[in-house]
Amino acid sequence: MLGKSVRMERIMDRSTGRAVIVPLDHGISMGPMEGLLDMKSTIDKVSQGGATAIVLHKGIPPYSHRSFGRDIGLIVHLSASTNLSPNPSKKVLVTTVEETLKMGADACSIHVNLGNEWDDQMLSDFGTVSRQCTEWGVPLLCMIYPRGKDAADAYDIDKLKLCARVAAEMGADIVKTNYTGDIDSFRELVRGALAPVVIAGGPKIDSDEKLLQMVRDSVDAGGKGVSIGRNIFQHRNVTGITKAISAIVIEDLEVEEAIKLLK
Repeated sequence: MLGKSVRMERIMDRSTGRAVIVPLDHGISMGPMEGLLDMKSTIDKVSQGGATAIVLHKGIPPYSHRSFGRDIGLIVHLSASTNLSPNPSKKVLVTTVEETLKMGADACSIHVNLGNEWDDQMLSDFGTVSRQCTEWGVPLLCMIYPRGKDAADAYDIDKLKLCARVAAEMGADIVKTNYTGDIDSFRELVRGALAPVVIAGGPKIDSDEKLLQMVRDSVDAGGKGVSIGRNIFQHRNVTGITKAISAIVIEDLEVEEAIKLLK
């Protein structure tokens, strides 16, 4: 579909078909936090670092988007929950595809958690959003994880493989999920997913080398890039770590070379 193809080029690198996406949507679940207090500054820094797109909730673009001048893709997140909820794994829709287009979004994203008592409703919402994205020609990023009493291990390989395939089966154009922990198992996930897969960053990682090696391994296994939040926007050198990650994902640098960009 032409509309999706045109817009995909706004959120991914055109020459490689890979993406460095920085989700900045954590404020709705966790509140104001380091890295998200001055949104304009953070978006400037990741933009300078070479990120291809950012993820925001619908109320934030008027305060921050594209202030640096470099074109960076805008993905508007459709679903939400807060940490005050007794059921934070239950994500609900808070906007529509049509509304995001009115604010200039290049793509939409939705969050789905499988393995809990609300996943049927989240899948139903996913189906609705996927249909709307097809109608409007809008790329859809699905953030999908095993979370709940029937999915206690968020890094279980078989559950992650299922999550990735579910996202593709439902019509996601890009699948975001956890890295499985090693190249071989992640290669299996990528093969089974069919749709392009990008990895989440997860909780703060205590070493730049570990973070960059995870990125390198995921790309070597066939992944199409990253969608990393806290390990970028809470880094001591936001622009530097974005440059290092972008160098691996888009320029195919090895970790030893990419880490020099942090010096």
